[in-house]
Amino acid sequence: MLRYPVYLDYSSTTPCDERVLETTLPYFTKFFGNASSRSHAFGWRADTAVEAARKSVASLIGADPKEIVFTSGSTEGCNLALRGVFEMYASKGNHIITTKTEHKAVLDTCKILQKKGAEVTFLNVSKDGIVDTEELKAAIKPETILIAVMYANNETGVVQPVKEIGAIAKQHNILFFSDATQAVGKIPVNVEQDHIDILALSAHKIYGPKGVGALYVRRRNPRVKLAAQITGGAQENNLRSGTLNVPAIVGLGRACEICRAEMPEEAARLNDLRNQLQLELLKIDESYVNGSLEHRLPQICNISFRSLSSSQLLSVLNKTLAVSSGSACTSGSLDPSFVLKAMGIEDGLARGSIRFSIGRFTNREEIDFAITEVKKAVEKLRNESFEWTLFQKGKTR
Repeated sequence: MLRYPVYLDYSSTTPCDERVLETTLPYFTKFFGNASSRSHAFGWRADTAVEAARKSVASLIGADPKEIVFTSGSTEGCNLALRGVFEMYASKGNHIITTKTEHKAVLDTCKILQKKGAEVTFLNVSKDGIVDTEELKAAIKPETILIAVMYANNETGVVQPVKEIGAIAKQHNILFFSDATQAVGKIPVNVEQDHIDILALSAHKIYGPKGVGALYVRRRNPRVKLAAQITGGAQENNLRSGTLNVPAIVGLGRACEICRAEMPEEAARLNDLRNQLQLELLKIDESYVNGSLEHRLPQICNISFRSLSSSQLLSVLNKTLAVSSGSACTSGSLDPSFVLKAMGIEDGLARGSIRFSIGRFTNREEIDFAITEVKKAVEKLRNESFEWTLFQKGKTR
């Protein structure tokens, strides 16, 4: 039986898996020790749990546990990566290369660093949303210290040529940071094979608790050094001071274990559901998929509907469907998605885009329901749309 509204906004956040919740609960009450308290059993138990979680996170991305730094989430991770590199490698250079379609956690931080003396190159992407690696190579300077390209886009699901980008960075002795928030746990991510030096991930995108994440920081070939942004203690190898959130970290570790075990089967299932949704919605006149159809995550589908605004569609759908117009961090904006505009999507289509993102608990009945609801909403709004009437008249001339 359907529960309303049907949730199709998994890229915004995911429900905590009950298996994860069950694992975390004892660490709120029974095993409540501070992981930094090394003089008694309560602290030892907490520290053991944290280190076990560190191993689980590392295993999911092909890293060494010593390379995992726990954070409050990907936004903090992106800040620590960008600011930490800029400050630590200032004597080598001040140039950062990124793209126009990054998450705001990267873009806004880069803009702040510009005010502090950084030179930042914001690369264009193709209409498919993919970075041109030749343009990336051309942007490299002797002063370039960091390339920051997200693994997969949070609005379109487009997956970047990360391995190729990582190889370019390695060839030029430049650090490579990837915001892999949407990719980790959904598709195979391996920091060694992809030549990634720093990587951010977040628990609440993979059915773990909110408020916890991890930053991978390479220790060998090369050894990456970051300037700490939160000081006042020696936690996390002096990179991130503060009492560790043990229950949340335990939850992140368990979430990573589940993703690692179930990813192949789950990715195939989500791909089938997403394709069914896309196939039916593209039967609506003047509807278009945004982003590459070949290089993308299995769980995201971004579709534009001509002569409609996403706010109109959401206002009709919000009682029955939970979907979004793009990133949750920019959902309050009335402007067309900056990601779609950077891809060269015309404003008329960009402002009518809806992101459908499905997940572990999405089923076929919910997909069928969503198809019916979206078709009804589009038909209703277009019947009331003067813009659509004019467009139809223009087509028949």
